[in-house]
Amino acid sequence: MSGVNADSKSTAETPQFLGTENPSPRPGHSLFHVIPAPFERSVSYGGGTARGPQAIIEASKQLEVFDGVDVPLEHGIYTWPAVSAAGETEAALARIEAACSRALSYAAIPVLLGGEHSVTLPAVSAALQSREGGGRLGIVQLDAHGDLRDSYHGDRHSHACVMRRCHDLGVAIHAVGVRALSPDDLSLRREHPGLLSWQDAAEIVPQRIAEVSLPEDFPEDVYLTIDVDGLDPSVISATGTPEPGGLTWYQALALVTSLAARRRIIAFDVVELAPIAGRIADDFAAARLTYQVMGIIARSRAGRK
Repeated sequence: MSGVNADSKSTAETPQFLGTENPSPRPGHSLFHVIPAPFERSVSYGGGTARGPQAIIEASKQLEVFDGVDVPLEHGIYTWPAVSAAGETEAALARIEAACSRALSYAAIPVLLGGEHSVTLPAVSAALQSREGGGRLGIVQLDAHGDLRDSYHGDRHSHACVMRRCHDLGVAIHAVGVRALSPDDLSLRREHPGLLSWQDAAEIVPQRIAEVSLPEDFPEDVYLTIDVDGLDPSVISATGTPEPGGLTWYQALALVTSLAARRRIIAFDVVELAPIAGRIADDFAAARLTYQVMGIIARSRAGRK
């Protein structure tokens, strides 16, 4: 593992998720590897997602380690140094992919903290490349937007195109909570019903649906991507394009729980938090969401053994 550890810093130098509650984590003994990715290139309205990872980690220091059921921290949570967002987009995304591949090499679950939603693509690519024998991978996307545009403002790596780029990899995508669609989104949905499925907010929020309904042939292994704008602005509003009519807190957790009961979540991300000075509630909610999802995944894995 010498090559894997070559670019790491000591735990004392790297802010750890949960702070002093998590004093001496080791990557080889941690189920969850937190990867901060402060990448921001293409935000189209409100900015600030580059500050999201640091804000989540800082807020996590105030979390109680008991998540309401048990203590996810007992499974180990290791935080790597932030991935540099410097240079050309392709180079920055390649570094994110390498960081996720490193976590997967430990048989750990990468927990990628964005940054804008574009960071999901390299993480999915790393997960695909980790598949033994080329096994299938699906994406479950909690989001307010379809993100299926082929290009946005001339940028094919825009946050508004990230699911389109993942679709180009041949990955099945199930979107949950979407309530803002572009013509590109609608067109691709019509053209590729076999790879794209959805439960839009207009259907599941008024009816308080709390289960993810996947196609029968949806892959067993899943990458979960959570854009915080998938939640209603009453829960998290510090994001670039907050859309009304989103998922409530307990509904979102129930949806993730139902997914974990049906499929194996091998990696996840929490993206698009754009912290607002003096407003800590959003940062704390994003940190709590990250930790709650860890707990859901750990419990589902224990139940499958």
